[in-house]
Amino acid sequence: MGVHVEVMDLVAQMKAAEQAFVLATVVRTVSVTAAKAGAKAIIRPDGSIVAGWIGGGCARGAVLKAAREALADGEPRMVSVQPENLLAELGVKPGESKDGVRFASNMCPSKGTMDIFVEPVLPHPSLVILGASPVAVSLAGQARQLGYHVTLAAPASDLVAAPDAHVVVDGFEPGALNDARRFVVVSTQGKGDEAALKQALAIDAAYHAFVGSKRKMAALHDKLVAAGLEPAAIDRIKAPAGLDLGAITPEEIAMSILAEITVERRRGQRSVNPVARS
Repeated sequence: MGVHVEVMDLVAQMKAAEQAFVLATVVRTVSVTAAKAGAKAIIRPDGSIVAGWIGGGCARGAVLKAAREALADGEPRMVSVQPENLLAELGVKPGESKDGVRFASNMCPSKGTMDIFVEPVLPHPSLVILGASPVAVSLAGQARQLGYHVTLAAPASDLVAAPDAHVVVDGFEPGALNDARRFVVVSTQGKGDEAALKQALAIDAAYHAFVGSKRKMAALHDKLVAAGLEPAAIDRIKAPAGLDLGAITPEEIAMSILAEITVERRRGQRSVNPVARS
């Protein structure tokens, strides 16, 4: 099996495991370069190259920097490593960008040129639903269609039917979660509200919401404070969950919650690293 095939096999495995990484591909070379067009490498968020090869130190620093930036904003980019005399002819300096290309200086004796496409591959955003209410079940199904990795955690006895989720957990402890941007919704409909909210607040997420009225959340707020939870953390829980669309049915309420999550997701996509802390 060739190196290229092995790299692409690992790409498929890491995608299936919902892991964040960068796929760097050499798309063009001029003159003498260590790697040739078509060479690929997989780069983890910590900067380690776990498979493949794209050349030595002449290109590595520029590619690793671009990989970090790509993982931070989710956008691919092109890096061109060239000797300084060619950069001068183009009127650019190392580190500058022009026409969508980031330029870096090749200080190696080879004085070759390499263009590398840096493509971030990020886990699907993670939606964690605590509860087995009709809204929770509908939310799980709709979220999967929009590309979320869905974990539904609720007592098995509360589930009337198997929900359309990637992971279903018996109880309110969701267990290990993917390293992705997370959104948490508590939709317990009075069955274990306090326990579910405690678990929700233990999850590092960009969004926490409760499917219930402000009055109900206020009553639960006092109970959660009495249980030792930080008031500031509790205050970050959005209640009621969802945009005010006049929703009535469970399906409509679920849609309004997804609309609100979408607003939060897109608003923070460029300013917040999507690879959430564990």
